[in-house]
Amino acid sequence: MSERRTVALVTLGCARNEVDSEELAGRLAADGWDLVEDAADADVAVVNTCGFVEAAKKDSVDALLEANDLKDHGRTQAVVAVGCMAERYGKDLAEALPEADAILGFDDYTDISDRLQTILNGGIHASHTPRDRRKLLPISPAERQEAPDVALPGHAQDVPPEDLPEGVAPESGPRAPLRRRLGSSPVASVKLASGCDRRCSFCAIPSFRGSFISRRPSDVLGETRWLAGQGVKEVMLVSENNTSYGKDLGDIRLLETLLPELAEVEGIERVRVSYLQPAEMRPGLIDVLTSTPKIAPYFDLSFQHSAPGVLRAMRRFGDTDRFLELLDTIRGKAPNAGVRSNFIVGFPGETEADLKELERFLTGARLDAIGVFGYSDEEGTEAVGYENKLDADVIAERLEHISRLAEELTAQRAEERIGETLSVLVESVDEEDGAVGRAEHQAPETDGQVVFTTSEGLVPGRMVEAKVVGTEGVDLVAECLVEEAGR
Repeated sequence: MSERRTVALVTLGCARNEVDSEELAGRLAADGWDLVEDAADADVAVVNTCGFVEAAKKDSVDALLEANDLKDHGRTQAVVAVGCMAERYGKDLAEALPEADAILGFDDYTDISDRLQTILNGGIHASHTPRDRRKLLPISPAERQEAPDVALPGHAQDVPPEDLPEGVAPESGPRAPLRRRLGSSPVASVKLASGCDRRCSFCAIPSFRGSFISRRPSDVLGETRWLAGQGVKEVMLVSENNTSYGKDLGDIRLLETLLPELAEVEGIERVRVSYLQPAEMRPGLIDVLTSTPKIAPYFDLSFQHSAPGVLRAMRRFGDTDRFLELLDTIRGKAPNAGVRSNFIVGFPGETEADLKELERFLTGARLDAIGVFGYSDEEGTEAVGYENKLDADVIAERLEHISRLAEELTAQRAEERIGETLSVLVESVDEEDGAVGRAEHQAPETDGQVVFTTSEGLVPGRMVEAKVVGTEGVDLVAECLVEEAGR
């Protein structure tokens, strides 16, 4: 092995995984590892896997196999799996995928450097036996902050500030993360909490991410200040359920007081909140999200369906009319607020009438972005045991139908924005694609983008005012207003 130890992190899945990868990068950098972008240039390729649905798990396996191929004709000596799929399946994944040199769970993150060194030295790391991580924390949320140490990716810290290399986030209090940025985007996610206490019958995430636990406000603020110092202009708050933030800290309304403080961090131009539960939306939170300068009036609401019977089977709450009332309340305070959501079709017992009810909601909701998924059994979930499962071809037909409707509706919603003046964060400028950015109603990766008619005077990280002059599906075409271009 070369004296210069190199590692590459390949990240799959959601923004929460991206934060976790940057924590791992921070730990490794603090212990002397050199981070490289290309797995072919690394001694160890670490693949941060996703374990949410079958398609994501397949992508994770493909990425591990692709990295393994590098061992035959490159510098790469070892391939290691981390992340949700690795945590969820542990030794079972190790047996099914011998191409991976190690399967590391969340409990290994603190010792990630030692684990990788052992593997490079030819040692073997015994993969963990999967367990329900909800059982690692007290049932009472109020007791979780004082519980014995439990691995919480994105929360932990154990390296003194004086030992940190340049570019690694410093200590800012209890559970503050080590972090090393893996890119130069003007946007970065910040972990607000981990885990989930909801028991949706189709979702396995709580079993391998654990019960809900908030990060302390001082940690979130400290990390945001550090990111601002790294050139970040927009932070996106992520967790499995941001509307529950603070319940284990004694204040379920803590997010309402934290957001204005984050907006005041010098250098931050925009704060975005993701992953909101409709059943937990509070009038005060809506007020803060729609009226606070620099807080994006953006609502990533997890509706999943709108037919009451399907929602009850999902262990969720609400219906079409209540959801539409919520959207009316939001738009009554911020008419141009951005709203996105995901939906599952073909859930066990879903009838044609239920599908029509979902269509009624989608048609009236005027959502900016819609994700549609066909139901599939997820092992370890309640819905696996449900009767009245729909045939695969019926699910595929409904998925195609609702996806087509969603595409039409979101394109119409984009056209409604023609003539609007938007605050747009420029994210990239190059010869091939020109200048591209995102407005307040557009989150990274999921919600479309703004394409500028010209890139003159624009640089990544600049916030500009732009007028929408056209659309390309869900994407907007906009002219930068001259008086703002030099801002």
